Amino acid sequence: MLVITRREGEEVVIGDPRKPIGVVRIASVRGERVRVAFDFPREVEIHRREVAEQIVGEAPPDVVGRINPAQAVPGR
Repeated sequence: MLVITRREGEEVVIGDPRKPIGVVRIASVRGERVRVAFDFPREVEIHRREVAEQIVGEAPPDVVGRINPAQAVPGR
């Protein structure tokens, strides 16, 4: 896992900087709450961890073994 520090308005480029997969921007910081903006193509699924776990839990039994929750949350 990569952990970095960013200030409000700063960005992280995901993928090759010449042709990035997407960009994550710190939209705002208020107290302990941080708003994060994701700029990715529509075909890239982005889920909060609890939603990703629900999706995996609701998948048919033959699919659950093939789904890695870490893959359900791009940019994690």
